[in-house]
Amino acid sequence: MASVTVYGPPMSTAVCRVLACLFEKEVDFKLARVDMAKGEHKSPDYLKLQPFGQVPAFQDELTTIFESRAICRYICDKYAERGNKTLMGNKEGGFVARAAIEQWLEAEGQSFNPPSSALVFQLAFAPLMGLKQDPAAVEQNEAKLAKVLDVYDKRLGESRYLAGDEFSLADLSHLPNSHILVNKTEKGQLLTSRKNVGRWWEEVSARPSWKKVVEMQRALPA
Repeated sequence: MASVTVYGPPMSTAVCRVLACLFEKEVDFKLARVDMAKGEHKSPDYLKLQPFGQVPAFQDELTTIFESRAICRYICDKYAERGNKTLMGNKEGGFVARAAIEQWLEAEGQSFNPPSSALVFQLAFAPLMGLKQDPAAVEQNEAKLAKVLDVYDKRLGESRYLAGDEFSLADLSHLPNSHILVNKTEKGQLLTSRKNVGRWWEEVSARPSWKKVVEMQRALPA
């Protein structure tokens, strides 16, 4: 029986970031769905796992962690000898390779995530929630994301992946929001129209680990 449990719905971008990492590392896990519509993420029991009442929460035997990027780092370190062994660099690259991955992880969290998350919410989630879209927010964040992706396009013209020539956690962390933008909104061209970003996206989104996450999402009840 799997000792790892991920709490949260697979439609959550943060949850599916963790799921993709687990699939890459070939770590067995159990998904404990949290019904946010019913407020289960605010229940006293859940708040013991995730004090901010957000998803995901993560348990591995006696270890409890929250925040998806921290969880992914933990998975890569604890299960270093399983599955994809270069998600956080390799022994040959040493601290230099790790630093390259960390800097692009920071770029994802600080530069890519804010505008892409805003667009995902406005264009994909707000309609499902019956909320009115904010055209000004869409325009503003589209412009911000375009500037970020211009930097990415230059970088990806120099290397196969963001942190070098091997797929890493830095690339993986971009998958959730990028997938929704490309497949669920009309703003996918922000990625696909850029030569190098488009090439990169086509490659990373075709990874078996990500396809498994997408299949989990499709398996949800209508």
